[in-house]
Amino acid sequence: MDRDDDDFGEGYIADSHPLRPTQLSVPGGMSRAASISSSVSDLDVPIYTRDTTIPLSARAGFNGRLAFAIAAAALGSSFQHGYNTGVVNAPQQLIEEWITQVSENRTGTPPTQTQVTLIWSIAVAIFCVGGMIGGSLISVVSDRFGRKGGLLWNNILVLFAVIFEGSAKAAGSYEMLIIGRFLIGINSGLNAGLTPMYLAEISPVHLRGAVGTVYQLVITISILCSQILGLGKVLGTPNQWPLLLSLTIVPGFFQLATLPICPESPKYLLLSKGKDLQAQRALSWLRGTIEVQDEMEEMRSEYESMKMVPRVTLKELFVNSALRIPIIISIVIMIAQQFSGINAVMFFSTKIFTMAKLEEEAAQYATLGTGATNVVMTLVSLVLVERAGRKTLLLSGFCGMFVSTIILTICLAFVGSASWIANLSIVVVLVFVVFFAIGPGSIPWFLVSELFTQSARPAATSVAIAVNWTANFIVSIGFLPLQEAMGSYVFLIFACLQMVFILFVYKKVPETRNKTMEEISSMFRQISYQ
Repeated sequence: MDRDDDDFGEGYIADSHPLRPTQLSVPGGMSRAASISSSVSDLDVPIYTRDTTIPLSARAGFNGRLAFAIAAAALGSSFQHGYNTGVVNAPQQLIEEWITQVSENRTGTPPTQTQVTLIWSIAVAIFCVGGMIGGSLISVVSDRFGRKGGLLWNNILVLFAVIFEGSAKAAGSYEMLIIGRFLIGINSGLNAGLTPMYLAEISPVHLRGAVGTVYQLVITISILCSQILGLGKVLGTPNQWPLLLSLTIVPGFFQLATLPICPESPKYLLLSKGKDLQAQRALSWLRGTIEVQDEMEEMRSEYESMKMVPRVTLKELFVNSALRIPIIISIVIMIAQQFSGINAVMFFSTKIFTMAKLEEEAAQYATLGTGATNVVMTLVSLVLVERAGRKTLLLSGFCGMFVSTIILTICLAFVGSASWIANLSIVVVLVFVVFFAIGPGSIPWFLVSELFTQSARPAATSVAIAVNWTANFIVSIGFLPLQEAMGSYVFLIFACLQMVFILFVYKKVPETRNKTMEEISSMFRQISYQ
């Protein structure tokens, strides 16, 4: 980042690949580079080339500025999503004891365990309710404030959430804790749509999947951080748990310090606001080169086609046959991610390991191992997604999860018959997380942005994210009652659902790797006419 926005030398590429100057000229003084760029004069011009036919703008796709924009957008937003998903697990007993004390101080009589559990369940589940509301607001916020602007304004909710959560213990009010969880839920719901949209729109086509996977990667890292910080030897103590909840302000400050340096999404500037010059300057900043004409022409072509199409509404998503197919795919994939059983494993992993007859401390460290595995395999997914493709990774992930779920059910059913089964159950849970992370964990977040053009993307994202959080909420409140009723056989429900998702992905989900938005849209139009 050592050049000004407009100070890009011709042929400048900010990446790690070596460039070599080549003199391309023909008799008569006319440069052969004229066939590559119309801006080259009649003089012989040094042109930087490689032994490849990939366009210059595509080769210049990844650079320090793009990496900075990805970090600014993802670290400050998806960290909220992951951290606040996992942060309440470790200090659950401490907070329940505090709720008991607060209630007794108010009424003079100790509350029943059922009353305490109800208050705690509301505090946990209200996060998902906020996520549903935030998800439903994505279309409005992204259209009015933009992708970057929406992310920045969204940090106001983080500030108020931290005030309520951090002050709840001192004020002796568990209602403040519930309000804080609700506000950070709205924030996370908005982030879940705004960030993947921004990442998809600033990424080159050949890196779109890898960059989109960054959102899930940061979620896994933040969940692991919350698990580590929540240990009794760190911040999981009677006096420190309010600080543990308040640390969510840190990624908010990071985003407010870094994201203003980055440009707004070029596609938003051109396709939604009609600002051609600003879009070109933003794209040049992100690519680290002024050679962005190919991408600009593609966006201008989409912009011209959008002028002839009325603005897409929520109703239009389900009425228009060319849009109905991708929105159904988006909804089912979001449901599949949550109903795959991953939340049951991640939210209640310690309880699962306890069911497998592990000691409490050993179960906590096994849970940390699960979180670390999730991080590592999401990194692997980041590499594989542009090599194997989206559909292949989804199928592989759900098939592996199906087999793992069946084996886990057997392990938990016979855990009392042999000690080695407890250790096997840990391995099976880790394998389950591995298969989730390589596909079903990361791909749904950016697949929605790939299936829709600019005019339909905000509305489609709102629907998909709201469905995701609703499914998250259902699993969160439904797993424990089902587990108490069915015991270890509760995971058979997830196995049946996983088989349904495997069949759906195989039959209905298209491969979008290295396809432009226009190619994907044309594919759905052809399907709708058949």
